[in-house]
Amino acid sequence: MQLSQVVLFVVDLPRMQAFYADLLGMPVLSTEPGFVRLGSPGAALALHAIPAEYAGAMTEPATAREDTAIKPCFRVDDVSAEHTRLVGLGVPMRPLHQHDALAYCDGIDPEGNVFQLSSR
Repeated sequence: MQLSQVVLFVVDLPRMQAFYADLLGMPVLSTEPGFVRLGSPGAALALHAIPAEYAGAMTEPATAREDTAIKPCFRVDDVSAEHTRLVGLGVPMRPLHQHDALAYCDGIDPEGNVFQLSSR
């Protein structure tokens, strides 16, 4: 058995696609009405549109959803540089952490999902 993708249910599919594809640089693998796959064939993030009435209370700006069981993590070559770049683009980012060879930080996407940038 091999994990192929993680599905993230979203209210505003175009906005979330723009965030993950344009700001985070994830390649779009496929699209169909209400569904977008990003990433690489072996590890994809699928964005699945759902009606707003099922999405719960969304705030603007988004409030971090700390109670979710999923946190997408993205490996980057230079966590500090990526953190600085995203802050400059207005993405809510938390402080950078360094533990030996591991560097990481969390950010908040436009719908409040917490994601992580990591050196591994």
